[in-house]
Amino acid sequence: MLRIPFPDLYQALLKAMLALGIPQERAQRCAQLFAETTRDGVYTHGLNRFPRFSAMVENGSIDVHATPTLSAAFGAIERWDGHRGIGNLNGQDAMSRAIELARKNGIGAVALANTNHWMRGGAFGWQAADEGMFAICWSNTLANLPVWGAKTPALGNNPLVLAIPREGGHIVLDMAMSQFSYGSLSSYSKRDVPLPVPGGYDSEGNLTQDAKAIEASQRALPIGYWKGSGLALVLDAIAAMLSGGTATHQFSPDPLREAGQSQMFLVIDPSNLAAADELNHIADGIIASLAQATPIDPAKPVRYPGEQTLTLREENMRSGVPVDPEIWSRISAL
Repeated sequence: MLRIPFPDLYQALLKAMLALGIPQERAQRCAQLFAETTRDGVYTHGLNRFPRFSAMVENGSIDVHATPTLSAAFGAIERWDGHRGIGNLNGQDAMSRAIELARKNGIGAVALANTNHWMRGGAFGWQAADEGMFAICWSNTLANLPVWGAKTPALGNNPLVLAIPREGGHIVLDMAMSQFSYGSLSSYSKRDVPLPVPGGYDSEGNLTQDAKAIEASQRALPIGYWKGSGLALVLDAIAAMLSGGTATHQFSPDPLREAGQSQMFLVIDPSNLAAADELNHIADGIIASLAQATPIDPAKPVRYPGEQTLTLREENMRSGVPVDPEIWSRISAL
């Protein structure tokens, strides 16, 4: 694994974005999001995701010039159309608008239809928390997760993000409805390393830690078994219904044609409810209590959601961002 200085990673991504025909200002924002995602250790949705992103731009699934437009509004909730534009830019714009609505109303919601894969959903949780906001956001996806009790995919792994602002380090949970996202499965498969816990079923219907077997069977395991299956379903329904967009069952099964996703961005501004010091005191108490838990392995202390992100961010800014040599070579060639 190579380590590349963050500025070099950003510049390489920017050049690659411009080569795809993305306008300068939008290319800069998109490259920044891709680079920060890689810097923060979410490699599967950063640089490693770029070849798929590039292929979708080239096949017309992503319109690099499209920007979201308002289609309906009532009070603190708005419905926007992403026009199949760049997913992480649409997501950033939608979260910015939800934050504006929350500052005005105490709470803000944006239902975004007809967008594309938002890459790292956690980016929008961090975006809100950096503004002192609580946030919940999620997206639907193509069908890549079997409903509980079935063998064939009928649900999306519909990533869910929850963010809590905290002066000592934001608490940000970014999770898929499958035990492992397909990006993570691909990473384990490429390294030929077993999953730490069973992540799905093989072709014989046996629970397995073999990522390749799960990719082949397309039978990823929902988090919490039937509970994750049910949660995936309702997240899809809420996002599609409130945005007026596409539901999971309407997507093409081809990952390179997964366009038109439905997403929700909910934001709460706590500033008129409690002082920041009071909120930080509560959050710090929760984190301190968590740290007292006895770890199974003393070398691996427990951590709160988002803690590892801060650790990796600091390490990668200091030592260089780890990149896949093959993908880095392809990006550099552009």
